[in-house]
Amino acid sequence: MVVKSQIKLIKSLHQKKGRNLHGLFLVEGIKTVRELLDSGLGVYGIFTTDDSVLEGRHDSQILISESELKQMSSLKTPNTVLGVFYKPQTREVDFRDWILALDNVSDPGNLGTIIRLCDWYGISHLVCSKDTVDCYNPKVLQATMGSIARVQVIYTDLLQFLRESKQQIFGAFMDGQSVYGEKLPGTGILVMGNEAHGISQEIKAVCHKKIGIPQFGKLTAESLNVATATAVFLNELRRDN
Repeated sequence: MVVKSQIKLIKSLHQKKGRNLHGLFLVEGIKTVRELLDSGLGVYGIFTTDDSVLEGRHDSQILISESELKQMSSLKTPNTVLGVFYKPQTREVDFRDWILALDNVSDPGNLGTIIRLCDWYGISHLVCSKDTVDCYNPKVLQATMGSIARVQVIYTDLLQFLRESKQQIFGAFMDGQSVYGEKLPGTGILVMGNEAHGISQEIKAVCHKKIGIPQFGKLTAESLNVATATAVFLNELRRDN
């Protein structure tokens, strides 16, 4: 049985302020909840209108009504299961592999897709500027499809992080040298910028190398979506590995 105080707490997790206050985040949908259960993240509670869908995989599962799920959900059409998990502790960044850094990426769908790409390409650390959208935003989590459990996302002063790093820093720019002609090292930092404005001037100043994706079609498309561009760059980072 769910109580009113739990519903109020879960509704507060729709906002970043509530997630930071309680150290919790919510995910919705059977597949994503299963992925996070299997990841070993701490569980506050699993709330479902059908207690058979998770096959008794967790003892904190609570059967609720459709009306209660609608009150808790961030979706217009709730999806049977809602899980509330504890935010994981931040680990130190491992510089023995490539690190992806995001400078003010603002769209939740883009961030969620980028987290999935990191998971696919084995990028275990994603370092974000403090003005990048929150990775525990429900829309981001929907787009990650569970990959949030396998990628360490760190929010920090990105300029300071890059200045203190001893790694070679590659920035993604429209006028950068073609990534296809670059001999990329085994480790480094790749910086991707904001959807509308690209990499900020202060971050640009600390990049050692400007790289880009050449346009082969007619010069009608203004730019690539940041998540799409990230996929191209990560593929090149891994191509010779």
